[in-house]
Amino acid sequence: MFILKKLGCRIFQIAFRAALPILPYREPKLVSSCEALDEVLKKEKTASVLIVTDAGIVKNGLTVPLTEMLEKSGVRYSIYDKTQPNPTVANVEEALTVYHANKCDTLIAIGGGSAMDCAKAVGARVVYPKKTVGKMGGILRVLRRLPTLIAIPTTAGTGSETTLAAVITDSDTYHKYAVMSFPLIPHYAVLDAALTYTLPPHLTATTGMDALTHAVEAYIGRSTTAETRRLALEATQLVFENVNKAYSDGSDHAARENMLHAAYKAGIAFSKSYVGYIHAVAHSLGGRYGIPHGLANAVIMPYVLEAYGKSAQKKLHRLGVAVGVCAKTDSHEKGAKKFIEAIKNLNADMGIPSKIAGIKKEDIPEMAKHAEREANPLYPVPKLMTKKELESFYYQIAEWSEAE
Repeated sequence: MFILKKLGCRIFQIAFRAALPILPYREPKLVSSCEALDEVLKKEKTASVLIVTDAGIVKNGLTVPLTEMLEKSGVRYSIYDKTQPNPTVANVEEALTVYHANKCDTLIAIGGGSAMDCAKAVGARVVYPKKTVGKMGGILRVLRRLPTLIAIPTTAGTGSETTLAAVITDSDTYHKYAVMSFPLIPHYAVLDAALTYTLPPHLTATTGMDALTHAVEAYIGRSTTAETRRLALEATQLVFENVNKAYSDGSDHAARENMLHAAYKAGIAFSKSYVGYIHAVAHSLGGRYGIPHGLANAVIMPYVLEAYGKSAQKKLHRLGVAVGVCAKTDSHEKGAKKFIEAIKNLNADMGIPSKIAGIKKEDIPEMAKHAEREANPLYPVPKLMTKKELESFYYQIAEWSEAE
């Protein structure tokens, strides 16, 4: 990377970090269950709700506690259940049509990060009817208050119930728009472990590792604060202590609850301190091939952490000590290696692969270009990398067929 570009990236990041204390971050108000939303809806004077979700959530009956509460409370509701794993601009526009057709005034997202991202983008389109999702992509382009937005996670990973971001895919260009503005932070978040019981083991694993990615990238970046470091470290500990338990026994209430709080803490941490190249590469893979975000993050994480080298070793060592995989007396290099190895072992124990099939060599330059544009200068990474350096990650994680 040219020296002037590196300098520009760091100046941008320093300025953003300096502005942290005065930026309008807020946390959603926590609600313990769907039943408890009755009082929230009365307070917000809700008349009609649009539930944004996906077909799997509806099929598994996870919307039932919510719809029963709405019926009991006499609140009208409509359901949009076509959200894709990587929500598209088309999803947003379809849901927006349902919102207006039923004169809704409140959005409730139930599911994983996809449903929440879709609902956030719908809310942004409601208050900016003349702006496309593409025009709202980037930082601070949504400034108006959204309709009441309630997030109900059924996975413990994305932390989207706390964040100011929504990532939406353009199905035609495969490009992902990251819409990042403070009004996108949900007004309320329901953390109910019972809603995560039916999450299949493989999704428990990948969404759990998604939470870990958020925590680790927030911790090792260059825009941390005492608060974000504390939350990221606590989230890392919770994931290491609980994700395998939740993977092995989906009805382990304590493990499920701890994972929800891990995702929540990590979500707050990375909302303020941001993420890094793991996410940038994962977003490009999701946009091009529809690879689930949690899976992509889990596979990519060890490769990127190793590539950061000395720039991240001190902080990775601290995380390793916190989760008990290395000693304080270890060198930073040794401690970091042990922590990265522990991540690899955690992946392996839960059946997460170390490679991703289906990556095409001819797509790599374009994906790396998107990743570089997303990350630089926004993400305060420990070590700045060029497009060419980012290309190497796609080759490392690719599972090539014999024909290739």
